[in-house]
Amino acid sequence: MIENFLAGSAALFGDPFTIGIFVFGVVGGMLFGAIPGVSMLTLAAILLPFTASLEPAQGVMLFAVIYCTGTYGGAITAILFNIPGSAENAPTAFDGYPMTQKGQSGKAVGAAVLCSAIGGIASALVMMAATEPLANWAIRNIGPPEIFALVFFGLIVASSVGARTIWKGWMSVLIGLLIATIGQDPVGGINRYNFGMTDLAAGIAFIPAILGFFAVSEIFVQAEKKASGKYQAPKVSMTFPSFIELWMHKIAVLRSILVGFFCGILPGIGATLAAFMSYGEAVRWSKNPEEFGKGKLEGVISAETANNAATGAAMIPLLALGLPGGALTAMMVAVFQMHDLQPGPLVFMLSPDLIWIVFAAMFYANLSILIIGVLETKTILNLLKIPFQFLAPLILMLATTGAYIGRGLVLDVMVMFLAGIIGYLLRRSGFSIPAIVLGLILGKIGEQNFAQGMQMVHYDLGTYFSRPICAILITAGVITLASNIYRAFTSIKTKA
Repeated sequence: MIENFLAGSAALFGDPFTIGIFVFGVVGGMLFGAIPGVSMLTLAAILLPFTASLEPAQGVMLFAVIYCTGTYGGAITAILFNIPGSAENAPTAFDGYPMTQKGQSGKAVGAAVLCSAIGGIASALVMMAATEPLANWAIRNIGPPEIFALVFFGLIVASSVGARTIWKGWMSVLIGLLIATIGQDPVGGINRYNFGMTDLAAGIAFIPAILGFFAVSEIFVQAEKKASGKYQAPKVSMTFPSFIELWMHKIAVLRSILVGFFCGILPGIGATLAAFMSYGEAVRWSKNPEEFGKGKLEGVISAETANNAATGAAMIPLLALGLPGGALTAMMVAVFQMHDLQPGPLVFMLSPDLIWIVFAAMFYANLSILIIGVLETKTILNLLKIPFQFLAPLILMLATTGAYIGRGLVLDVMVMFLAGIIGYLLRRSGFSIPAIVLGLILGKIGEQNFAQGMQMVHYDLGTYFSRPICAILITAGVITLASNIYRAFTSIKTKA
């Protein structure tokens, strides 16, 4: 493994043109990841036709690097302005933005930089050592029933994040699930709740909804405070977390790496579920779960470690079995096919040089997050010095552009502002925006996998419990739900 890695590194840095492609991928992924609504997928889609003129190793390597740094890039705006660059950065905003409001922006961004690099590097190392056996295990043991059980468990945990009471937490999750039902159902293709609008047949797009619930609702909240004289400008902080602070969260980092890697190797799941699941697990294992959503460093650490740990893991089913784990890895299949290659077991035998250049590039891309991320942070933090009356229109302009550019629909802009108004009203009433967003994102995944799973087990729901992983996750979810309800009733009796 070490010899192959060194050979891949030599090939990567032995050619000036290849170095240029690597640097472009690193910087481009970070920039596009940090622009709300655009994301690394936009950059990848633009570059896809141009990869035909590159060497196969250069084309695949470019997309792999964009994947690594693009996943990190969205954390910056999530922390500073409550605008997640993409769906996998949404959990980062849960505690990252409250930390900015407390004057701890530097600490939050510093943790995101370091933990993104740690998660990505750890994932790259495991990817190099165990791609083929891990992919084979996942394919044999993980199917739609297990993915549905994972989503079920994630939704149970989400109900305890950010709401004033467990009941409002559950209502928040249900609101998200209700929004997720808009569009065609995954089995019969029947339109639901689209009100006769053909553009809603595909459902509510994630990015406009996320921008509305986070960015627009936050503008309304801060505008209300400004009007009432309660507004306080966020303090610019350049203080990064100390080694001791990070060492205190070593268990959270290790747990998040495992969660991120597990979610990453599941085809079709990837970094988004990894970030939400890791954040949920941090809440579940915390002695003070009520502190999450109010500016807790562990929340940022858990989300950013996990979503970057999923990047290397997502390459495992792609390279070992030819199964893409998400939209960007699906584009990588197209890059392979442009050069008459097919990802899968034969690639390891026929093109080992290509594989190890990609592995080395992903390792160094995650390492570069440390260097470039720190430099980028010192520049971007100065944006917090802009007065609110100038910053708010700028954020709204960016959010509106991000909502429109994804599908080119005015409807998405309308959805964003409607979500912003609803989010503002729900936040005032003590509901949980993170739980709503999680219900929206996981609802579609859960429904589709439940339908596929029921077809697999011939509509015998009891068969789910005969599958060990599925049974463990569902049982853990039920126990968590029961304990939450018990704590809620106990607190009511105590107050009485």
